[in-house]
Amino acid sequence: MQLIIASQNVHKIRELRSMLKIYPELDILSLIDFPSYTPPEEGSLSFEENVIQKAIHAAKTLGKWVLADDTGLVVPGLNGAPGVLSSRYAGEGSSDSDNRKKLLQEMQHLTEDDRQAYFECWLAIASPEGLQKCVKGVCEGLILPSGKGGKGFGYDSLFIKHEYGKTFAELEEDIKNRISHRRKALDKLHLTLELMTPPPHALLD
Repeated sequence: MQLIIASQNVHKIRELRSMLKIYPELDILSLIDFPSYTPPEEGSLSFEENVIQKAIHAAKTLGKWVLADDTGLVVPGLNGAPGVLSSRYAGEGSSDSDNRKKLLQEMQHLTEDDRQAYFECWLAIASPEGLQKCVKGVCEGLILPSGKGGKGFGYDSLFIKHEYGKTFAELEEDIKNRISHRRKALDKLHLTLELMTPPPHALLD
């Protein structure tokens, strides 16, 4: 069965593909495989509203099952910024480096206690008939005053998960994929994904 990851972000697609390997009956595609598809424009909606919109629009337009993701970094000391604007915090078309630079500038006045932050990930599964399930995963940590590590993407080089002495960009990929906000959200979709992918012997009954 085909499942389309409603994203063109190669880093996000790679992470989700890796996590979805436990469902061998799923044929994982992404929006990169559908170059003529135009996603809806993201507004300043909530993560939940954004991800539901993404999932339903892609599923109905493409006529396939879709997994959508909307993820951002939330810094309570900045009144929740960058939040839903995480991917374009420094402006439309901004790079990950631009966004990290702006975040560090905005956080210069914060004390260590105010550098607490968390990643919030929302995942939604939709079929051509509509939304099937929407879930949230959260990963709490601390924002460093400068980046460390060359792995990961987005704000990973600035974020240390509580109880770990390394940033997400320093951790090995398999470790990050076991403890991240995206993993926590995906775990909540386990039953839904299992029901979508019956074991091979069931297909022969």
